[in-house]
Amino acid sequence: MTAVRELATGFDTGGAIHLNGNSLGPPRESLIAELDRVVSEQWARRQVQSWFQDGWLDLPRTIGDKLGTLLGAAAGQVVVAGETTSSTLFNAMVAACRLRERPELLVDADSFPTDLYIADSVARLSNRQLVVKSGRDLDVYLAEHGPRVAAVVAAPVDFRTGERRDIGVLTALAHAAGAVTVWDLSHAAGVLPTGLDANDVDLAVGCGYKYLGGGPGAPAFLYVAARLQSTVDFPLTGWHGHARPFAMVPGFEPAPDVDRARTGTPPLLSLIGLDHAIDPLVELGIHELRERSRALGETFVDHLGERRPDLLRELVSPRDAESRGAHLALRVPDAERIEHALAERGVLVDHRHPDLIRFAFAPLYVTHDQVRRAVDALSHAVEGAR
Repeated sequence: MTAVRELATGFDTGGAIHLNGNSLGPPRESLIAELDRVVSEQWARRQVQSWFQDGWLDLPRTIGDKLGTLLGAAAGQVVVAGETTSSTLFNAMVAACRLRERPELLVDADSFPTDLYIADSVARLSNRQLVVKSGRDLDVYLAEHGPRVAAVVAAPVDFRTGERRDIGVLTALAHAAGAVTVWDLSHAAGVLPTGLDANDVDLAVGCGYKYLGGGPGAPAFLYVAARLQSTVDFPLTGWHGHARPFAMVPGFEPAPDVDRARTGTPPLLSLIGLDHAIDPLVELGIHELRERSRALGETFVDHLGERRPDLLRELVSPRDAESRGAHLALRVPDAERIEHALAERGVLVDHRHPDLIRFAFAPLYVTHDQVRRAVDALSHAVEGAR
């Protein structure tokens, strides 16, 4: 734990308590110096040659391998293609459907809205029926109608309540039915062990701007299991995904490995920001990060129970720490107003319509003392609303 506490001083928090890292966390204090170094010593001096001399061209794979250590993925299976999370999800969903000539795309009803929107579009584009099921119903549908399902899309953490879904169990059910899995790791990457290789996951996507700390709009990553890389067929076929990108030939020949998931020229400065952000995460390792986050969540629950047991009764997240990810959600009337009231007290959280407030426990820059102070501020904010 000592290493984590030391790292907590290396973030530019502006004096605020950041409990919304599941949306966007603060930057490391050294980020500006790192960006300045790249701009002044590489871009300004070598310009286009920096793609080759300074390793820019390899960054999507370099960062991908770092992320792989947090995701439980061996080297060569994760790439930061430079796209948004939404476009990366589209790429993965279409590719998953193309792997199976089956009529249905099955999606968890509790998915983040963008997953549902994209799944609907993918189903229409690929002439498949979209099936949306929630919780246990998804498992039952897969067991009963699995031979009709081409791909299953789900997330290991519910973005509203923080409730966990077992990656291994659902993936095994999908594979038993002959379906392909696509996991959205956006609320798990950097705080929760996902064991992608051990759980035999096929495809997975996640964003770089939540717990990974890459900054606003940081590019998404894509995991492609090694066993699929020579056959997976992505709909977005840009020149960086070509087997010989600088041959400039007219026909697309996909790279033989995970590079085939790359599209166009990646946003270099955003990649630098993401690369810089994940170094301390990789240094600690996912299991220590998970333990730190779990302990912070327990401090929140314990102090809330002492300070405001009435509010603790409004907890909609699982009480068991092992059954949830890195955030908790409370049901509070006038949640948006409470969010603003907390912000005035220097506590940054976010709400979800109509009555949920989420508190996220990012392990690098949140302390136990801050969590207790946030609970006190919440108590005062709720009292002020009455």
